[in-house]
Amino acid sequence: MNPRNDLNFSGGPGVLPESVLLEAQQAVVAVPEVGLSVLGISHRSDWFAAVLSELETNIRALLGLSGEVHVLFLQGGATQQFSMVPMTLLRGKARGKACQADYLHTGYWSGKALPEARREGDIRVVWSGESNGFRRLPSDSELSFSPDAPYLHYVSNETVEGLQFHRVLGRDDVPRVCDMSSDFLSRPCEAEKFSLIYAHAQKNIGPAGVTIVVLRDKLLEGAPSELPGFLDYRIHAQAHSNYNTPPVFAIYVVLLVTRWLINDIGGLTRMAQINRDKAELLYGLLDRSEGFYRGRVEPQDRSTMNAAFNLSSPELEKRFLAEALAAGFSGLSGHRSIGGVRASMYDGLTLQAVEALVGFMEDFQRRLSSR
Repeated sequence: MNPRNDLNFSGGPGVLPESVLLEAQQAVVAVPEVGLSVLGISHRSDWFAAVLSELETNIRALLGLSGEVHVLFLQGGATQQFSMVPMTLLRGKARGKACQADYLHTGYWSGKALPEARREGDIRVVWSGESNGFRRLPSDSELSFSPDAPYLHYVSNETVEGLQFHRVLGRDDVPRVCDMSSDFLSRPCEAEKFSLIYAHAQKNIGPAGVTIVVLRDKLLEGAPSELPGFLDYRIHAQAHSNYNTPPVFAIYVVLLVTRWLINDIGGLTRMAQINRDKAELLYGLLDRSEGFYRGRVEPQDRSTMNAAFNLSSPELEKRFLAEALAAGFSGLSGHRSIGGVRASMYDGLTLQAVEALVGFMEDFQRRLSSR
């Protein structure tokens, strides 16, 4: 058994680009321009202030953000955002249909957001895929959004089930809030159409410990005044993401990833093409395997980030995963909630890694089909 970083198909934390790993390795010993380990540099230093500034500039450039947008680097993961969003936008509003926030229930993670929102006010589940086992996403004809909703919340990419929206949802007159944790910076996202985007880092853009929040200043007008400081977006914006001791190392690695996206990849349009190439290679194998490998979701809703599939029996899946691990492929077990197999193809995973996995899968099918 010899798993390698370049063959890491984990659903998260995900693989990082090799060049970023090497730079991070050096920084753990000593950041070149400082001479100290990144693990021991003060968050109040001029160096870290410059890191925050450059990282914000890079994200603005990658997404094409205008000046009235805050870019924050917070802690607590997407799970904390499940609470912060309704605390800010729903708390204190009258109960009843006129003040219900619209939510979509399209998979495991969007489901986690629902009870947290209900703590703060009324919500309306516009559509749920629970009855079909979260094997597809809704069509436009199945969705009816309220013009009176305080906001619409949905997840752009369901990491567990391998579902991804390939369009922007909602009404232009209702704030869009989107959890982009597992496809943030993997493609252009029409960021100007969203009032709030949040994404924890440990899929595409860095190690666990930092969550990026992009929100429009106008969205904070009328937010409750009694929110705890740590849970108030305004406090973090005023402190330039340095309200308390932030995860310096994690933020620095995200900076390295944004430099890689800009300088080595050439931006999000190019990154999206690379990701499509990887996904098409793997899904192409599933489609021509004559049922040996069985994709979980409808083809039109397939995720470019997470390909979830099954084999004909749990026993065969167990053998596949064991042989894959022995061949150096790690992270292929499906999420504990649904089992099966999942190959996550985040930004840092190379096309060559997917080619190697497809080769292994073809060989496995040949050997097992001949028996």
